[in-house]
Amino acid sequence: MAIESLLQNNNKSLKDFKPMPYPKDYVVSFIGNRLLYEERQYNVVEQQRLFANLYSSLTDEQRGIFEEIMDCVEKQQGGVFFLYGYGGTGKTFMWNTLSAALRSKKKIVLPVASSGIASLLLPGGRTAHSRFKIPVPTLETSICNINKKDELAELLKMTDLIIWDEAPMANKFCFESLDKSLKDIMSGSTHACDKIFGGKVVVFGGDFRQILPVIPRGTRSDIIHATINSSYIWDHCKVLKLTKNMRLQAGATTPTTDDIRSFSEWILKIGDGTMCEPNDGYASICIPEEFLISNFSDPIKAIVEDTYPDLLHNYLDSNYLQSRAILASTIEVVDDINQYITNLLPGEEKEYFSSDSIDKSDSTNFDAYEHVTPEFLNALKTSGLPNHSIKVKVGATIMLMRNLDQSEGLCNSTRLTVTRLASHVIEAKIISGKNIGNLIYIPRMSLSPSQSPWPFKLVRRQFPIIVSFAMTINKSQGQSLDNVGLYLPKDVFSHGQLYVAISRVKSKKGLKILIHDKGREPMDTTTNVVFKEVFQNI
Repeated sequence: MAIESLLQNNNKSLKDFKPMPYPKDYVVSFIGNRLLYEERQYNVVEQQRLFANLYSSLTDEQRGIFEEIMDCVEKQQGGVFFLYGYGGTGKTFMWNTLSAALRSKKKIVLPVASSGIASLLLPGGRTAHSRFKIPVPTLETSICNINKKDELAELLKMTDLIIWDEAPMANKFCFESLDKSLKDIMSGSTHACDKIFGGKVVVFGGDFRQILPVIPRGTRSDIIHATINSSYIWDHCKVLKLTKNMRLQAGATTPTTDDIRSFSEWILKIGDGTMCEPNDGYASICIPEEFLISNFSDPIKAIVEDTYPDLLHNYLDSNYLQSRAILASTIEVVDDINQYITNLLPGEEKEYFSSDSIDKSDSTNFDAYEHVTPEFLNALKTSGLPNHSIKVKVGATIMLMRNLDQSEGLCNSTRLTVTRLASHVIEAKIISGKNIGNLIYIPRMSLSPSQSPWPFKLVRRQFPIIVSFAMTINKSQGQSLDNVGLYLPKDVFSHGQLYVAISRVKSKKGLKILIHDKGREPMDTTTNVVFKEVFQNI
């Protein structure tokens, strides 16, 4: 029963691992569909109190949007919305309000996000791929792995609202696969199979100024045509817009209207690509002097000291660590910064090596790779895969690179502080997301990239972590920080990266930028990349 309970928390069951025995007296046999049970166990009185508090804090703009969506849910005739707002305009606040409103009426709402870290901000949130069993990679012909007799299918039939945050960063085929699956699941309902998403009310959210779907080796055209507003689904979407930056107002200790407005407008000009006109998507822009770090001899030392002042007296303070990070455009630069900070920390460094191999079952011609050396495999690096060598100390800040246990807040991009290093396990304390302060144990795992950049599938057995005093701009998406140090020895290279980096902060005083050329001479200009065609039909 204990094993089954743990598996149920992660949407698995002993029934999935035949011929494992199933506990006959397990409580699920009495309550029926465990997924429905989970969504109906919310305390109605508590949700009513939460909703009253949230609703009273809505702005007029937010309240109008809330009423329109709720009216559609109440009519039960289906509908698709896209809540469009730049970072800090209160999209997450809207998701919380909608969720509390429906749960206070014993209705079912399924909030999901395209990334793990964003899903932790949603009440009862999950990643879209895990909730709807969307295959990876997702292709034009893909459908969700949901059987019409599954518990999940029954849950979807009873669902009143689906919320999908960070939609612009997901491939359009993810949404289309859900549409096809919901039409199939709802095919028994009158005319439901003819309606988009089977007649369900679906609200997408996000900002097209942020980083778009990652298409390996994809062209600019490939990226644009992978977004949700290039899908047939967009023809059914009603766009609702949020325009007021709540994050900056909340983060400013002595806010002035002019300061907030000017900083917000500067961020939006970068996001819209209008800072320097005309341009074809790539433009060199000048950074205001107030944000620049220009007096330095060692740039890495300078950005570290500015972002992590008095580090050695605060590196064990989770409040200090969770509110700040250094961002860079490439993983190579991030690795250099993390190694520099790790060397500063007291204590003995421990190095963990991976065990690498080629997946024989995935290769049609494994004989061609039988002479590939371990040294060659050890040298391979790609996005989403830990390095062969991981150097870490007690007190170091690390980030998960895989979803370990979403119910406990352990997902891709969760940040933790190392508390103990053993030979086969790492003990760490959560410092971001939910369950901050909890101690967890991280094992080695066999990991492979979802889309291999090589003609074979690499299997790397290693701890699914990366040291994360610094992180790539892409990894920072979905996070809010008090202090951001943006280090740009190499320019950004993709749509929205510069916008995402500068919009992570809650106030303008929390942003510092260091730019230098190959000779380490300070610069006040950098490249901004914006594919403007993505905004055309919003």
